[in-house]
Amino acid sequence: MIDLTSKQISPEVLSLIPRDVAIRFHAIPVSVDSTSVHIALPQNYDEEVAADLSFYLGKQVSVETRDWEAITEALQHYYKVTEIELAKSTTHRMGEHGKTSERDASVPLGRETDSLELTSDGTVVAVVDRIIEEAIRLGASDIHIEPYEKYLRVRYRLDGVLHGVDQLPVSKARPLISRIKIISQLDIAEKRRPQDGRMRVQQDGRTVDIRVSSLPTDFGEKVVLRILDKSQLRLDLARLGFESADLKTFERTIRLPYGMILITGPTGSGKTTTLYAALDHINDARVNITTIEDPIEYNLDGINQTQVRSDIGLTFAAALRSILRQDPNIIMVGEIRDSETAEIAVRAALTGHLVLSTLHTNDAPSAITRLIDMGIEPFLVASSVKMIIAQRLLRKLCDKCKLPHKLTSVEGEELDISGVEGSDSFYEAAGCPSCNNSGYRGRSAVYEVFQIQNELSEHIARKLSTTEIRNKALALGMITLRQAALRKAANGETSISEVLRETAI
Repeated sequence: MIDLTSKQISPEVLSLIPRDVAIRFHAIPVSVDSTSVHIALPQNYDEEVAADLSFYLGKQVSVETRDWEAITEALQHYYKVTEIELAKSTTHRMGEHGKTSERDASVPLGRETDSLELTSDGTVVAVVDRIIEEAIRLGASDIHIEPYEKYLRVRYRLDGVLHGVDQLPVSKARPLISRIKIISQLDIAEKRRPQDGRMRVQQDGRTVDIRVSSLPTDFGEKVVLRILDKSQLRLDLARLGFESADLKTFERTIRLPYGMILITGPTGSGKTTTLYAALDHINDARVNITTIEDPIEYNLDGINQTQVRSDIGLTFAAALRSILRQDPNIIMVGEIRDSETAEIAVRAALTGHLVLSTLHTNDAPSAITRLIDMGIEPFLVASSVKMIIAQRLLRKLCDKCKLPHKLTSVEGEELDISGVEGSDSFYEAAGCPSCNNSGYRGRSAVYEVFQIQNELSEHIARKLSTTEIRNKALALGMITLRQAALRKAANGETSISEVLRETAI
């Protein structure tokens, strides 16, 4: 029997099993051929460990046994594992009476080998790779993998709408979801609680970050993967969808030396993209820009970005307090979620800082009421908030297949098209190979830009209702989300059905 440390295992073979996995399973990859990986495991090893490793590697595993000390020595030699790490690993794997703990015993990743026959090369690894690669190629923002009683459904969110792309036998659910949890560093044994993780993939010469969220359901764990493809990130304000007058107003406002700018809208409406584009527009070596995010979606060059860590007490409010001691000029707070964060952000805006953040409200004027409901005095809101922008994302019609559309009586009753230039030339989606038969290609944002001027500040300080503030803003020329969307429809950019789906009166 060859001594493991004298065998000189190549770095390529060692890289097949990451360091943390090797420590956890007390495993050493010895060699690899076209069909299998040869792995050294301790004598009397659990057969489930070999199955787990086979699943992880996407190849059959051929086991050769060694005594515990020989593998320990190999781990120290090849992976530079310390005595402390080995002690922790041993404690973790063994229960109080020397038996394998429940955590390790419930990791049956690859036991049903027939359930891995999902593609021509017979590995669940290839299936996961294919699902992710195809989603990135199509420009999907999310992948939904959902187990049901009789099947496993895979859907992509394309241009804001979910599309079914695959349906697999329910027997494939466990190994496929376990594979995703492994590569996103989630606990594969924990199936009762939601978990969040990340992975990073290489495709077409670029790196794509993916956020992973698991959620227990009746028939297993549902997994959602949020694709963060920086190559798809638009940081050019002029290309986001602003009306020319609103764009000029926004560009002028984000160059103010102090004050607060809020972006409102539901999840997935593009708020973060607008904030990133604004920060990129004003990014300058002469100013200190710091962000607090949960999570950091994209890394921006020249900007200090901090990740919220609620588990260690690094909340939005705690991070914001620390950032104020870092001599910032511009602060971006990913979201104002509570009164403490709102109060600190408002006071920062009043003391010489430009603060950009988001709120979850349906329209721009409602953000005023939301801040007041959080306990911020109306006069402080009136003094600090300089602009509020509500936004939505509308799917853009495919130019190759869109067809003329005549308003139906129902649409005519619901939509006020008076004053909309070109309102006699609407279009609708048709579908062609160029747009995957959806009728749409890409999305564009529509904005409701609410600039807080002197007269409006007085109304806010007097704590007038949202309706009264909104009516005053409209009288001063504010364009609503519905009106902005109708203008895009009249220009042939989107359809009436999209206007009705994404905006309200």
